[in-house]
Amino acid sequence: MKVRLPKLSLLKSKLFIGLVIGFFLTALSIYFLFGQVKRTSTNEYCESCHVHPQATKSWKAGAHYKTASGVVTNCVDCHLPPEGLEYLVEKSKAGARDLFSFYFTDTSLIDWESRSGLEHAAGFIYDDSCTRCHVELFQLELNNKGVDAHLHYRKNLGELLCINCHLKTGHFHDEPDEQFVQLEEEVVEEREMAPLVSEIEPGAFVNYTEIIPGAEVRFEMVAVEGGSFLMGSPDSEAERVENEGPQHDVKLSSYWIGKTEASWREFDAYYSETVTREKNELGEMSDAITGPTPPYGSPDQGWGKGSRPAVTMTHYAARKYCEWLSMVTGRKYRLPTEAEWEFAARAGTEGAYFVGSEEPESWFAGFRRKLFGGSAVDEEVFGRYAWFALNSKRKTHLPFENEPNPWDLHNMFGNVSEFCLDWYAPDAYSLHPAGQVAVDPRGPDSGTEHVVRGGSYRSETNELRSAARGFTRHDAWLKTDPQNPKSVWWYSDRREVGFRVVREYEGADTERAADPETDAVKTSVLGESG
Repeated sequence: MKVRLPKLSLLKSKLFIGLVIGFFLTALSIYFLFGQVKRTSTNEYCESCHVHPQATKSWKAGAHYKTASGVVTNCVDCHLPPEGLEYLVEKSKAGARDLFSFYFTDTSLIDWESRSGLEHAAGFIYDDSCTRCHVELFQLELNNKGVDAHLHYRKNLGELLCINCHLKTGHFHDEPDEQFVQLEEEVVEEREMAPLVSEIEPGAFVNYTEIIPGAEVRFEMVAVEGGSFLMGSPDSEAERVENEGPQHDVKLSSYWIGKTEASWREFDAYYSETVTREKNELGEMSDAITGPTPPYGSPDQGWGKGSRPAVTMTHYAARKYCEWLSMVTGRKYRLPTEAEWEFAARAGTEGAYFVGSEEPESWFAGFRRKLFGGSAVDEEVFGRYAWFALNSKRKTHLPFENEPNPWDLHNMFGNVSEFCLDWYAPDAYSLHPAGQVAVDPRGPDSGTEHVVRGGSYRSETNELRSAARGFTRHDAWLKTDPQNPKSVWWYSDRREVGFRVVREYEGADTERAADPETDAVKTSVLGESG
């Protein structure tokens, strides 16, 4: 007996056909989508859009292009999450951004060197992608330094990234990573310098050139006549920050200040005389000379040393350098107080900057700047005096490549930020009694961080105002240091802070040699007070 199946109704037939077609189109779309994902994930496709002139060349020269086992690491292996929905989302975002830049941005104006820095790279390299391949972090050939670093990384997952220490791995950079290596012979232009300190009369208050004994390293000191000024910024100053007020009257005694920031050549003289691997982390030695322990890697970041400003040393190291310099020269050097720094930076001016118009900004100009961006100072003019984010290419520069301020001081703004002696407090200025003149102020009696002034090669112009105040962030600047205890000499995560020295004027007693039992102790107290 035959069983007759009921015929599908016309509606059910159409529904069935629709489902089949929908399934087919969906499968086709998925196939097409994944085909496009695969096609646009090839190295060749990446190269067609990314116009960085060195990207492909440096990638192929790096350790990841062809590993020891013959595996080639592709662009997407590092620059996208490993897999899943996050991969597709980030790929879509990156693709849209790159296409827009390719068609609507003048790529010749892009500062590729600064784009290679950690701050920028951290948004384009994924830790999960690193650890997907590097499953074992403690290989047999790993040295003690590497073991310490990887243990530190494991203890701080989420806070530290692999590229904190391995930034140059994906794209090879032909720079040495050794301690205190001069990359190339620095071409020093002959220029007229102030008389040697030995050539001026005792008690004379004039510019002079100091020579570090035994090293024959020279640096210039500029005489700053004491006087009074209004410290801080008024409420009406554009881009003002609350910690810059209230304004208050300050009176300073005369002093000398470094014509430039302390150079690597100067700091190396100290390092070379005091470094030893036998002393402890505090730098203590039997002869009582305190000096830095060897740094991890190259503290000059591969930019070169010589006359460039010394960077990455801690505030403690800068103070100890001043103590050493005082001992070897017989003249008492220290870090500048915050008031001394601002007085020298202003150089007799009263506006937000020592260059440009001193006319107050109109409300309309200020509104337009806040709405559309921009600076309250002519950045092109300011670039003649300072190395900052607009013109520095994210690295330090030699001291005499730009113009000095009105008191013949170079790079009081930009190049590197500068340590001051004072402890930092956001309300430090409000501690001065209203209506009274602060005479030679040295800031709060205690604190946890120190004042930093002047802005750096990374700064925007608002950080380069005469009254702008910064401060150290000691723990954050040692985040990737794997040592326990962490270094007291070198910041592992700060590359743009240095210092310049100050010497007090003491009248006719200026040239008196330091007494080892009196002056040396006073120098130490000065160094430790801030």
